[in-house]
Amino acid sequence: MGAELRKLRVAAGRNTEYAAGLLGLDRTKVSNMEAGVRAISPERIQILASSYECRDQAYIDALISMVKSRSRGWWEHYKGQLPQGLLDVAELEWYATRLRSLQTVHVPGLLQLSGYARAIFDSALPPLPRSEVELRVALRMQRQKVLDQDRTAEYMAYVHECALRMQFGGRRATREQLDYLCEASERDNVDLRVLPIEVGAFPGAGHAVLYAHGAVPALDTVQLDSAHGGEVTHAEAQLAKYGAHMDWWHERSVDPHRSRDLIHSIARQL
Repeated sequence: MGAELRKLRVAAGRNTEYAAGLLGLDRTKVSNMEAGVRAISPERIQILASSYECRDQAYIDALISMVKSRSRGWWEHYKGQLPQGLLDVAELEWYATRLRSLQTVHVPGLLQLSGYARAIFDSALPPLPRSEVELRVALRMQRQKVLDQDRTAEYMAYVHECALRMQFGGRRATREQLDYLCEASERDNVDLRVLPIEVGAFPGAGHAVLYAHGAVPALDTVQLDSAHGGEVTHAEAQLAKYGAHMDWWHERSVDPHRSRDLIHSIARQL
């Protein structure tokens, strides 16, 4: 919400002093709203949108709906115990209407078993304390509830064949993970596709990408994983760029049935 408020203001060419005057607040409180640390009411969203001359009523309605439906999320149980960026991903996934991901090294986080996830976190340098590893594993397992909730999200996952051959946790753990991946891909709301090695070069090499679709296109968000942490972008150009990446992978990956056959084949080799 903070990012959207800031985006609205910048698009209108206004500063925080102008917004503060509209709302009868001091500048610090407006800055806190845009930083996501202070709540905003539906009425104030309407005032800002009108004054910023935003004419996208579907977008405004979606922002107001976000505020009205906001409740304490399960991920907030981990606040102060894990980096905020990890909690932001969980919240992003929970409120998305559709999720698409690209994975080149790991199998998708939403489809990982705990042993596989633990092996990934154990490989961090410098090493993470055991307590933090277990908290990260627990968070990752709980994130998977997004695929089972009443408002089940559609999940499209693209995985490079190399990721299926990486033995996180050893041969047995990898085999169990691949078997589970096939099982999970049978869900009605999960579409899992593998990009075979022989395809060659591909866009987005080296990045894990999550594209979260919002209630309206203006609320779409991309989250990138990297060695220094996650990066989130709402910029239109970046959304178009990574949307094109997803389309490229979709065209060149094999269909879900053949993807399962390939995963089974790799699992039998372990």
